[in-house]
Amino acid sequence: MDIIDEILEDAAEGAAEDILQGHIIDKEQEQASKDRSEEKQDEQTAKPEAPEQEKAQEEAEDKEPAEEPAKEDTAETQDAAEDASAEKKGFFGKKKEKHDKKDEKIAELTDRLQRSLAEFNNYRNRTDKEKAAMYEIGARSVIEKILPVVDNFERGLAAVPEAEKDSSFAAGMDMIYKQLQKTLTDLGVSEIEAAGREFDPNLHNAVMHEENDELGENVVTEVFQKGYTYHDNVIRHAMVKVAN
Repeated sequence: MDIIDEILEDAAEGAAEDILQGHIIDKEQEQASKDRSEEKQDEQTAKPEAPEQEKAQEEAEDKEPAEEPAKEDTAETQDAAEDASAEKKGFFGKKKEKHDKKDEKIAELTDRLQRSLAEFNNYRNRTDKEKAAMYEIGARSVIEKILPVVDNFERGLAAVPEAEKDSSFAAGMDMIYKQLQKTLTDLGVSEIEAAGREFDPNLHNAVMHEENDELGENVVTEVFQKGYTYHDNVIRHAMVKVAN
């Protein structure tokens, strides 16, 4: 009996110890879970702050290196602006150079045109003078050939007897003579006045001299052949007799 009682007492004590140890373990587990729950709550409460801190840190980190790129961007912008300015200057410089060359070309062409116009005007004036001179030479040559015909008309009319001057033949000859004189006058031919005028070697050709106290010295007394001028130029000198 004593042995059984001891065994029972030992078993009871072991069971009590096991219960006590289990209770202690449960308490420890409960405390550990409670600690874990508190840690979770702390983490949850700390999480809203953490993103803000992380965000602030990220912004700070972004700002710190952002300054250098900003500087780099500014430098690049300045370089780009300088390049654009240089390109713009180059463009306007080329444009100005092109404009200057264009002005030089215009000035050169204008000068050449003015020279050509001046040469053409000189050529036209020269040709007009040459044409006028050639026309005058041709007209002078024709008039010189017609003047002997006029002289013959005058001689023929002078040889008509007084009794026949009223005849139709003499009247016809006189009309033809007057028509020829008018044609010459229209062409610019004029008769040189000589009889009774003072002798002028530029207009008169003295072929005879006579002593005449009534008229004076160097006075034309008689005209042997009429002289003519064409536009104030002598075609034929008047052949005259001059008193000494």
